[in-house]
Amino acid sequence: MDFIILVVVTILLVGWIIIRSKRPKYLTPVTEEEFKKNYRKAQLIDVREEKEFDGGHILGARNVPLSQLKQRITEIRPDQPVYMYCNTGSRTNQAAKIMRKKRNVQDMYTLKGGFKKWTGKVKK
Repeated sequence: MDFIILVVVTILLVGWIIIRSKRPKYLTPVTEEEFKKNYRKAQLIDVREEKEFDGGHILGARNVPLSQLKQRITEIRPDQPVYMYCNTGSRTNQAAKIMRKKRNVQDMYTLKGGFKKWTGKVKK
């Protein structure tokens, strides 16, 4: 009986993780070239935590950590494109869901591979 409960809990946990990390269809992943070409005409949001941001970030980025996004959602303008990034791209998926639900942001892009793959200008 304990084994069955463990299996069920494990399946539910794995399912929850898959659903949480799945990229929403309305979030467009872009290459670094595409990102560099367009982010200056948009809101550039770094959704990493403040300590990560302070360690280095894309020049011109504004830090709105995922952990604070719901409280700071009014800082995101729904009428302008949002270019966002985190370390690997997983947090931007969650951020996009929040921005869509709470602020009805339509035009969202994420940096493929996240900040770890960024080779452009960085401010430290």
